[in-house]
Order: sequence, then structure tokens, then C-alpha cells
Amino acid sequence: MSDRTGILLLVSGPSGSGKTTLCRRLAGEKEVRYSISCTTRSPRAGEEHGRDYYFLTRDEFERRVAAGDFLEHAEVHGNRYGTLKSEVLEHLAHGTDIVMDIDVQGAAQVRACDDFAIRAALVDLFVMPPDETELRNRLTGRGTDSEDVIALRMANSLDEMRHWPEYTFRLLSGTHEEDYLRFKALLLAERLRISRLHPSAH
Repeated sequence: MSDRTGILLLVSGPSGSGKTTLCRRLAGEKEVRYSISCTTRSPRAGEEHGRDYYFLTRDEFERRVAAGDFLEHAEVHGNRYGTLKSEVLEHLAHGTDIVMDIDVQGAAQVRACDDFAIRAALVDLFVMPPDETELRNRLTGRGTDSEDVIALRMANSLDEMRHWPEYTFRLLSGTHEEDYLRFKALLLAERLRISRLHPSAH
């Protein structure tokens, strides 16, 4: 048992911002636990239940929504996605830090949660590309998407970027290494917050 409660590091940003890379690197270094989402879509090649996603039937998903089991949930491209409260609360109570890579709609649901433990743990960050030119360069960098697909992703990214003032922190992206150092520094600073200490640790 840690001498403090865990941090819920909620990270949003448009496609091409690098947010997923940051989250996975932090989890890969065992600094945080990567929150695993539920989905009703079928597993893709190489995906495993409990590692990449929890794969649920639509009936099971809807039953758990009705039971209030989800911290946030949404429908995307005809499939349901969501984060179970059980995937988060128990770990926070034991001092485990959790990172969630989440879109702006999901982030708004988490911020609106009335659970005290979630509100106390929450640290929300928006990862922002430096400018539209660099965003477009990142979106076209793979060289596999058509111009129509790139245009759609660009429009979606610009729409998402309008939400950054809703967050507590903003990371204006630079190099991969600069971004990661600042990202990790935010987590390390939040670990020093006195309000996270258990009473016995004061």
C-alpha cells in the first residue's frame, strides 16, 4: 500500500499529437498502469482480451451501462467503447497511478463524475500540435492514407483542438523527447501533492 492515493492522468489530443505514444511509453516504463477500455467491436488480429481491450457483447455492455459500471462510455463508428470504474477506483485507492488516453467527449464525462475519489485523483492534459502545418505533416507522414481520409482526419483534429481550454494542463508538442520529459514531469509533480497523502503519512 502506497502512502498516497493514485493519480488519474487523463490525456486527450488530436490524431497526430503523439498522445498515445506518450501514454504507452509511461506505462512501458512501469510508471503508470494503462487503463484498458471495453469495446463491442470484434478483436483485430493479434489483439487479446484483457490486454488490448475487454471485448464485450453489446448486450453485456448495455447491461453494465444500466448498472452504472462505466466511468465513461460512447458510441464510435457503430461500436460501443467505455472505461469501467472497477478498472480505475481500486488501483487509485492502492496508490497506483493510471493513464487514460481518451477523446474530448470521454474526458468531459470523467470530469463530470461525482465520485469523490475520481475528482480527487484527476489530472487532465491536452496534447496540442505546435501548429496546423505540423499537424498535417504528422497526419500525412505515414503515406498510407488517401487525400480524402487525411482531409477528414484534419477536420476532426481541428474540431477536437477547440476543446483544449477545458483542460487544466496543455502540452504544446515539440520533439518526442521534449514532450515525454514534460509529460513525466507533470506526473512527478502531482505525486508530491500533499492532498494525495493518506492521513497516516502526514
